[in-house]
Amino acid sequence: MSSRAKEGRVTPRACPSDPPPRERPLRPRGRGRRAAWGAVAGLLLTGCAVGPNFTRPPAPAATGYTREPVALPPPGGTDIEQRFVIETAVARQWWELFRSPQLNETIALALTGSPTLASARAILAQAEAVVAQARGVYYPQVDVAGAAKSSSARDTTDASARRASTTTGSTINVFSFGPFLTYDPDLFGHNRRFVEQQAALAENQGYQLAAAYLSLAAGAVTQAVTIASTRAQIKAAEQVIATDEHTLELVRIEFEAGAVAMTDVLLAQSQLARDRTLLPPLRQQLDVARHALSVLVGEAPAQWSPPDFDLEALALPADLPVILPSELVHQRPDILAAEAQLHAANAAVGVATALLYPNVTLSAAWTVERTVRQGARLLDTTSFITDLAGGLIAPLFHGGALEAQRRAAVAAFAAQLATYRQVVLLAFGQVADTLRALQNDAELLRTEIAALTTSEASLKLAQDAYAAGRGSLIQVLDAERLYGQAALGYEKSKGQRYLDTVLLFQTMGGGGQDWLQSAAAGPRDTGR
Repeated sequence: MSSRAKEGRVTPRACPSDPPPRERPLRPRGRGRRAAWGAVAGLLLTGCAVGPNFTRPPAPAATGYTREPVALPPPGGTDIEQRFVIETAVARQWWELFRSPQLNETIALALTGSPTLASARAILAQAEAVVAQARGVYYPQVDVAGAAKSSSARDTTDASARRASTTTGSTINVFSFGPFLTYDPDLFGHNRRFVEQQAALAENQGYQLAAAYLSLAAGAVTQAVTIASTRAQIKAAEQVIATDEHTLELVRIEFEAGAVAMTDVLLAQSQLARDRTLLPPLRQQLDVARHALSVLVGEAPAQWSPPDFDLEALALPADLPVILPSELVHQRPDILAAEAQLHAANAAVGVATALLYPNVTLSAAWTVERTVRQGARLLDTTSFITDLAGGLIAPLFHGGALEAQRRAAVAAFAAQLATYRQVVLLAFGQVADTLRALQNDAELLRTEIAALTTSEASLKLAQDAYAAGRGSLIQVLDAERLYGQAALGYEKSKGQRYLDTVLLFQTMGGGGQDWLQSAAAGPRDTGR
């Protein structure tokens, strides 16, 4: 096995009996014999679980997510100041930081009506039932059996060799009834490792459910913010179009008065037509967000309409939580789900290892048997029978299949360990991207505010100059174009800042620990 696989959690053997039986003396003598039989008796009473015990992967030593520190611009350049705050966890209902009753109600609808969550809950319930079924091997299996049998017999008696024989018949009825018990003491932990594996798989489903909660909540907030941002962009575009229409009306009046040429009218009409093309894609974007939010709450778009969210009514959280990498691996449901899969793969190594060892079964039966014989004489007897038995099956030769099965389990564990590391790396990459995005969002918004302020002032000067006869229509139209771009850019950058804030809460686990306590509190087993 590679050094990474060893580091991944294939730890030293779990009990003294773990080395293959052939490595131990087969015929202990004297005191050694008594000590050996004492060890065997101890195994019969307590048992052990062969194979590696699972330990969690070590937390990463990194203290940050980017090579260079990430810092938000100082206040004054943007309308709302944000700052990064080191936290150990994110509040479960983090969306309440946006302070929108409409948003809170929408999230509540999504969490109760989503088919995705209903499916995840059912899958978790199924996994927990499988664990409960597997745990049944810990206890003796008790059943009851009954049987009835009837047979006929004929007895022939010769009075003498010279006389005719006399034949008499009889019927024998046998009735039996009683309980019987079987028990697997699981000396080498095959059953315990199997239950441990199933419990880890159920734990994985619990984390999957928590991830579904987080994804649904983040998706709903994202669509709500998209609706609000798109509505703001549509409003800005409509204001630009209204300005174009006002300019066109003024140009037409001047044209009718003979103050300007027809080319000026055509230029104003062209500007208006070009700006009107901004609306259809924005309206399509708004409809897509509304439909997506309807699906998230578990309703068809034709049956439910989301609220008209307003970006001004959504508070932008000022404190942005940042969880250290060593804590994030214990917060994000996707990382914990990968860890649970790693635990299951580790337990599978124990299952395959236990198959290399003998298996002992114990059984007992208590039977009440009644025999009734009807014939020349009536015989009716009742017996109480107790049967105690023990059996042992030890692998001798399987063509290398059992050893190959264990090697396959070890390889599967190594593959799952690599998958776990990849999940952690992807999570850290997402956090790094989001932190940089928030930094760039703040800088972009600062630039957009400056551009909007400048273009608005430039437009007013151009309009005043044109009205006084000192400027040209081209200057006015250029100023309108720049102002329209700045207005749309400002609304878009402001909305993107909200979206990346939502993404940060999601990448930080979004209160995953609280989700796990309620959604993933399924059965756990580490081998009894």
